[in-house]
Amino acid sequence: MTKIPHRLYLTEDQMPKQWFNLRAVMKEQPDPMLHPATLQPMTERDLYPIFCEELARQELDETHAYIDIPEEIQEIYKMYRPSPLIRAYALEKALGTPAKIYYKFEGNNTSGSHKLNSAVAQAYYAKQQGLSGVTTETGAGQWGTALSEACSYFDLTCDVFMVKCSYEQKPFRKAVMRVFDGSITPSPSTTTEVGRKILAEHPDTTGSLGCAISEAVEAAVKSNGSKRYVLGSVLNQVLLHQSIIGLESKIAMEQLNEYPDIVIGCAGGGSNLGGLIAPFMADKITGKSNPRIIAVEPASCPSLTRGKYAYDFCDTGKVTPMARMYTLGCGFIPSANHAGGLRYHGMSPILSKLYHDGYMEAVSYEQTKVFDAAVLFAKRETILPAPESAHAIRCAIDEALKCKESGEAKTILFGLTGTGYFDMVAYENYLNGNMNDYIPTDADLQVGFNSLPDIPQNKNI
Repeated sequence: MTKIPHRLYLTEDQMPKQWFNLRAVMKEQPDPMLHPATLQPMTERDLYPIFCEELARQELDETHAYIDIPEEIQEIYKMYRPSPLIRAYALEKALGTPAKIYYKFEGNNTSGSHKLNSAVAQAYYAKQQGLSGVTTETGAGQWGTALSEACSYFDLTCDVFMVKCSYEQKPFRKAVMRVFDGSITPSPSTTTEVGRKILAEHPDTTGSLGCAISEAVEAAVKSNGSKRYVLGSVLNQVLLHQSIIGLESKIAMEQLNEYPDIVIGCAGGGSNLGGLIAPFMADKITGKSNPRIIAVEPASCPSLTRGKYAYDFCDTGKVTPMARMYTLGCGFIPSANHAGGLRYHGMSPILSKLYHDGYMEAVSYEQTKVFDAAVLFAKRETILPAPESAHAIRCAIDEALKCKESGEAKTILFGLTGTGYFDMVAYENYLNGNMNDYIPTDADLQVGFNSLPDIPQNKNI
């Protein structure tokens, strides 16, 4: 039997030419987004002041299973895709497990993560609409870096509101954004009305993705129509663009005559997880196969494992539409943990619905356990993982060790979303024994739950 290679790269001709829309195969759709003023379902036109028109169409599309990837986007994808599917032989050996561990590595681009897949698409549609630029938020900085890079391809301005604690922890992320002409503001800031309001109420806040989203939306709405807001996670359109990760993974595994028994992804807003699992979840929904699908989140920001399934604002300033999702409340300010990309108060409506309906599992881990796994992985597989990705690694290791106990040779696939080379403050804190494992109490979480909108749709939560 031919040995499975360490790394499998598809050819350019084998790259998917269409994105996959998971909503088209879901038996029950996520509840519609609500207009914050009328509490009525948002229409496509309602979204135009915030989003590019084509992205608004994609956001509400629940019928088309496949959507063509424009040729110009395909050409940019080819500069860094296909990304490799890697067999973790060295990690398997270190664990002494009969499990076969694969990971899809999305770090081989300048942004260092999967975020570029959607950034290129969103910048393309902004350019097609004749806009001068876009606004956005970023947590750990991967999305801000990716969008700055994508905007530079299309000669668009890129205004990034970066969560304050990450802005301070990751100075070199800011430098990379500036290479691509991105403009970075620590959030919350005094440059927007909502930022000033948040600072007045919480002067010592370290910020949150919810805060940064509020500022970015305000900046776009007040641009006199020249800019639109774009988001790097959570939204249906983003999961659509990220489906290229799962589509490539499935094609590669089919070439190896493999199919995952378990698919694992880190979960913050849901972009990486949603993209990785899309074709495998479709198989599960339609009865073609039955893989276990596991979302992994930080114990400090446990929206799936300890949140409520309710309508909530997608931002702290309460200026965005309301979505029904697993949430800790838009007023929840997570601790300044080192997995900045996983510090969002809510979860993608698509993933929330799938979790609520029992198609997906969720687990949470403390920081030190995650970094234990990150260091072991780096020593064996030679890649220093992003703290976000290390959540998936932790879970994959635990599942592989269960196989060691049971003797089962299960096939495990996880998403390695990016590299950790801009996260050295986190690694230094871990290595020096200065990392804390903060887990919010029920009382801490209740503060966030108290911020949930008091609307009829939330009466029975």
